[in-house]
Amino acid sequence: MFYVKTLEHEIELEPIHFGQKLRATIVRLLKEEVEGLALANYGFVVNVIEVPEDQIESGIIEYDTGNVIFYVKYTALLLRPFINEVVDATVAQCNELGFFAYVGPLRIFVSKHSMPEDMFNGFDGEKDSWVSDDKEVVISAGCGVRLKIKGRTVEQGNITAIGTIKDNYLGLIDDGSGEGEGI
Repeated sequence: MFYVKTLEHEIELEPIHFGQKLRATIVRLLKEEVEGLALANYGFVVNVIEVPEDQIESGIIEYDTGNVIFYVKYTALLLRPFINEVVDATVAQCNELGFFAYVGPLRIFVSKHSMPEDMFNGFDGEKDSWVSDDKEVVISAGCGVRLKIKGRTVEQGNITAIGTIKDNYLGLIDDGSGEGEGI
């Protein structure tokens, strides 16, 4: 799910930024532009770890604007969901179709069809939660769940996933009260 990779990005600077703090400005702008961004082939950029000084290339002047474009190579920590990967997520919202959970910036939807059979008709609209037939498992906002990623989509700089809690050892792991529940 998490890995480190060297990437390249283009930074455009106006001449006002040129001076003694040019490198610091380039690094600051790089972090602002790429951290939290979803790159289609790589995943979410969680953090820019390092920008080696020798990896900031000499700038290229745009003659029509006077701005300078710098190509920067940097090392980043990335979050990329893999199909069939098991992750622990926090439930953010429940509705009659299923629930949404988050792993960092990754939003995962679990449909009621991807829940155990004893929860299929267990949506409680008053409490906005999913309840098992025996009332022992209650999934609501703030709960921790262990789920398996079954699919993912990348669109407009965002990555979303579809998950399931139907397999063995998946489901509620924390009821949100701070005391973990075993499965």
